[in-house]
Amino acid sequence: MTHKRKKIGVIGAGFVGSTAAHWAAQKELGDVVLLDINEGAAKGKALDLFESSPVEQFDSHVTGTANYADLTDADVIILTAGIPRKPGMSRDDLLATNAKIVKTCCEGIKQYAPNSVVIVVSNPLDAMCTVAKQVLGFPRERVIGMAGILDSARYRSFIAEALDVSVKDVQGFTLGGHGDTMVPMPRYTFVGGIPLAELLPQDKIDAIVQRAVNGGAEIVKLLQTGSAYYAPSASAVQMAEAILKDQKRILPCAAELNGEYGMKGLFIGVLCKLGGKGVEQVMELKLNDSERAGLEKSAGAVRELVEALKKLQY
Repeated sequence: MTHKRKKIGVIGAGFVGSTAAHWAAQKELGDVVLLDINEGAAKGKALDLFESSPVEQFDSHVTGTANYADLTDADVIILTAGIPRKPGMSRDDLLATNAKIVKTCCEGIKQYAPNSVVIVVSNPLDAMCTVAKQVLGFPRERVIGMAGILDSARYRSFIAEALDVSVKDVQGFTLGGHGDTMVPMPRYTFVGGIPLAELLPQDKIDAIVQRAVNGGAEIVKLLQTGSAYYAPSASAVQMAEAILKDQKRILPCAAELNGEYGMKGLFIGVLCKLGGKGVEQVMELKLNDSERAGLEKSAGAVRELVEALKKLQY
């Protein structure tokens, strides 16, 4: 009986893609194929990463390519291709350029890895998921956006810092679109099982929420030459791991809603059960009025982008 290793495709060998390849290989999730239009960059980074395996003691093979045929039989594909934000740009400014790039990538995925689960990281995230799903034609459980884990990680790290506690003991998540309309959920946030509201005054919680909302822009402004990549790539790989190992993790992801929260056909950040099939369930929460209003506002912003997409020839 032959057992073959899992296969993870990473499209885009920029900072997010190459760092995702790094986390995935180090966790031994399977063999990693790093694909980029710039073949030299993909091959060079993949070879460099593979050469670190004797030191870091991981048995994942890492290869680089510009050829989509090398993604054949991939179990999971992390799609990071696209231009990053520059200072002063919003994620939405990337719409036209990245829609073209995502379309091209998804045509390649559809041809060579039609059974894969695709994790979209390209911005503006919720709109790029829409492009990917249209081009791929996959069922909704196999096209998922990475945003909620990253937004939640920022939110949780700021809470841990404010309370001087371990990040391991902070549980919380954000819902909604990836961007200025995200909806952090303090009511569902716990520190070692203690509700956040018992540990921090409302004004401190509001400040943390605001910093999480602006988390990506804060890093873009500091870097000056690109956008965040350690936390985004780690977040995408957490999703890949949940799928590859059929973990049934409850994680915030951008999923296409099919009636949940009274919305249909729209990608928005919600809590999902991630397992071997991809999104196995959308966990629908009881929201209070302000949370529901936040989610509606977020949905409105995503709808605007999707409408703008329809006018583009990509």
